[in-house]
Amino acid sequence: QVQVAESGGGLVQAGGSLRLSCTAFGSTFPVGWFRQAPGKEREGVSCISWTDDGTYYADSVRGRFTISRNNAKNTLYLEMNSLNADDTAMYYCAADPVRNNVKWHTCQGIDFGYWGQGTQVTVSS
Repeated sequence: QVQVAESGGGLVQAGGSLRLSCTAFGSTFPVGWFRQAPGKEREGVSCISWTDDGTYYADSVRGRFTISRNNAKNTLYLEMNSLNADDTAMYYCAADPVRNNVKWHTCQGIDFGYWGQGTQVTVSS
């Protein structure tokens, strides 16, 4: 049975930092982070390759967020620095059953079939 579990969200002041974690169970690999704010479309924040050092970042987070993974723990991380009010959203982790998938290249939510429940990130100004 596939399960995708995120953690690490919370309330932080503008300029602060948070670290999100995502672990996948059931022969899937956590590949990317997506977010959705009220009234806005889901946005691909960052995705990562499980076979090389490939990463994708949305322009809005590049230079502030860092994605990484722990192969042994099958866990994905998102280190978020210099947070601002525009980063306030529900953050979701997406997973894929294929380890060498190339979906990280474009990091589009429509390509993923396994999702976590989400973790809320709220940045106060």
